[in-house]
Amino acid sequence: MKRKRSSRPGRPNARHAAAPQGGKLRVIGGEFRRRQLPVPDRPGLRPTLDRVRETLFNWLGQRLDGERVLDAFAGTGALGIEALSRGAAQVTFIEQDSRAATQLERNLATLKADGGRVLSTDARAFLEAGNAGEPFDLVLLDPPFHQGWVSACCADLERGGWLAAGARIYLEAEATLMPAVPGSWLLHRQADAGDTAARLYQRLGPGQPV
Repeated sequence: MKRKRSSRPGRPNARHAAAPQGGKLRVIGGEFRRRQLPVPDRPGLRPTLDRVRETLFNWLGQRLDGERVLDAFAGTGALGIEALSRGAAQVTFIEQDSRAATQLERNLATLKADGGRVLSTDARAFLEAGNAGEPFDLVLLDPPFHQGWVSACCADLERGGWLAAGARIYLEAEATLMPAVPGSWLLHRQADAGDTAARLYQRLGPGQPV
């Protein structure tokens, strides 16, 4: 996990450190394992580190067969592509930067990953608007650090109809932040690395004890 910088509108998700020109994303597991995909030369954009993805998918149990996944603040789409590689039925990628979103669409086409859908829009506004479709089984949430967005995004996920009963929510945030999450979210796993904390929550269904 790398230190994140503050994000400005129209720039890629700040979770990613700068990538060299001609950077590559390597898929680490599942159907697309070892495939390498181009990453656009954009300020602040690089794939989520392999070891971070390995930790997350160890937590999730490696296979996501049939699950619906939302990758908010997608950046290169590394996490969502891993989800598709491991059997997710559908992944919706939200990425505001148009060039990053276009490259993500090209990478999905290269993989022939028909279950991937890319929306080039502001993730915060998208979540705040609420969900009129089917809820998601897994949400990958990694907003830019030090913007005060985490609690608002979590609240929008819960009240906006985004989450299926028993959904899992993966959250990356600055290690100094204790996020305010809905009372129905149970912390399942946590790992700290430097100034970053990764947390996996399980949403409890109606009537389940907290």
